Amino acid sequence: LELGKKIKSQVPGIQVIYTRSTNKFVELHERAAIANRNNADLFISIHCNSGPTKAFGTETYAMGLHTSNENLAVAERENAVVLKEDNYEQNYEGFDPNSPIAHIMLANFMNQYLENSLLLADKIQKRFQTVAKRKSRGVKQAGFVVLWKTAMPSVLVETGFLTNTTEEAYLSSKQNQEKIAESVFQAFKEYQTYIEE
Repeated sequence: LELGKKIKSQVPGIQVIYTRSTNKFVELHERAAIANRNNADLFISIHCNSGPTKAFGTETYAMGLHTSNENLAVAERENAVVLKEDNYEQNYEGFDPNSPIAHIMLANFMNQYLENSLLLADKIQKRFQTVAKRKSRGVKQAGFVVLWKTAMPSVLVETGFLTNTTEEAYLSSKQNQEKIAESVFQAFKEYQTYIEE
């Protein structure tokens, strides 16, 4: 919400469309469908991470190959939410979030938007380091369902780990949420300038 406010107030002519504005669950395929129905030029999915209690830092993902077991584990955690959806087999064309084969197949679904997705992801991670002074865990590629279903450059941003008590406190602070939003906003502006040149 904070990022959307910044874009609306500082970049006239850009329409911000939220997949949700309250803490209400929206199915992954519907999140992508909202962007697709609105012919969005860019999709940014913002999350809080989970993992080992000592894990900390930011990560930004683009759709792509699982290059490590760690990336595969993150994708499995993110994609497991589809099991809460009604008719998930139909919505995701037989995708089973518990199947390693399905993740490999999904990860191989590379698209024409990968280069720009990686460009934006890199800019976000750099701004997290310089603006918010956050530890960057890097740009990664993984087969997230929400990225697979979008028809535009797309990134999934992990702002920090809720399973780390220090990070949880950081992420709960309004002041730090502002720094996170400003980081992503500056990256967005850099990306926009690059695309429009």
